[in-house]
Amino acid sequence: MVASQDGDAAAYQALLRAVAPHLRGFLRRRLHQWPGEVEDILQECLLALHNQRHTWDARLPVTSWIQAIAKYKLIDWLRRHGRRDALHVAYDEDAGFAGDDGAGTQAAQEASRDLAVLLALLPRQQQAAITHTKLDGWSVRETADALRISEASVKTAVHRGLKALAEKLRTMT
Repeated sequence: MVASQDGDAAAYQALLRAVAPHLRGFLRRRLHQWPGEVEDILQECLLALHNQRHTWDARLPVTSWIQAIAKYKLIDWLRRHGRRDALHVAYDEDAGFAGDDGAGTQAAQEASRDLAVLLALLPRQQQAAITHTKLDGWSVRETADALRISEASVKTAVHRGLKALAEKLRTMT
């Protein structure tokens, strides 16, 4: 770290290569429920190390400084995603609702048909992006790979598609 702060690019690269496996292990142990998020948070940690490298005091151990950055990045991620993920309720579609007399199934089928009609009003890329990310539960990266577009394009397509659907619903009521 001292050499990298003095401008040694090779030392800086060696530092990042040495730090990444340790941070990855730290994150894997704590994100066992979200294994797909480890690499994204690792990148956030490495970026924070890069952006904050000037704050490290050479008199202090670099490992504790790095660990503190990783800990706070993890806490930030958990704050952003933990609350939202806790609101998701697992529902077995075959079980139906308690006391369901079949009306719930019929309502679900009608809602599914209505949603299909609304999605059909959108351009194909927006339809696919919304279907994959919002209905099928795919990640943005998975959707981008499947549609052969960038992740930013997926996010844009979803945003614009949902906005267009909301506007269509407003005009229908």
